[in-house]
Amino acid sequence: MKFKLDIKRIIICFLAVFGMGFFLSFLMLCGLGTDPCSFMNKAISLKIGMLFGTWQLIINAVMLVIVIFWDRSSLGFGTVFNMVLVGYYVDFFDWVWSKTIPSHIFTDNITRWPVFLGALLCFIISAAVYINSDMGVAPYDALPKIITQKVADRFPKFPKMLVRMGWDFAAILVGILAGGTPVVGILLMAIFLGPAISLVGKLFFSKQKKTK
Repeated sequence: MKFKLDIKRIIICFLAVFGMGFFLSFLMLCGLGTDPCSFMNKAISLKIGMLFGTWQLIINAVMLVIVIFWDRSSLGFGTVFNMVLVGYYVDFFDWVWSKTIPSHIFTDNITRWPVFLGALLCFIISAAVYINSDMGVAPYDALPKIITQKVADRFPKFPKMLVRMGWDFAAILVGILAGGTPVVGILLMAIFLGPAISLVGKLFFSKQKKTK
């Protein structure tokens, strides 16, 4: 478990989680796609009439129990920040934007595409900083890592990326069954999030990791 008292990394992780919730609120209002986990949880929360943040906390808590029994090494302050805060940040800023930004900004193609692309870039950077802070990951992200390791132990030649792809595809499928419509943002997130995580790690965290 990564509940280490590295104040600098805790602050960086907290700010990155704030950024994820802040920019995710724009992505959802634009309706052009989010990451698979958010897509699934938003579709389900709308289906059952529950706040996005509340449902996201519930499903993460269920996954957390599984992670605790299987492998706690992926857990830390970042796990708590992500599972508790991101969804409620989205709900809060959704309310703020409804009071301050005209709704057509998120529906007219002339305005919503620039907003979407800008928010997508900033969300990916925030997520990359969050993961590279090495303070633990959300249960949704921890489970495929655990499954990948268990599959690798039994089938060393099995492509590891297929586990994560299958995990995200399952989330998208659940979201579709709950009434969500998958759009371009999910594809863009899948393409660019991995490289962004690697780039941010090399630019901002590689020196810190070497000195440990």
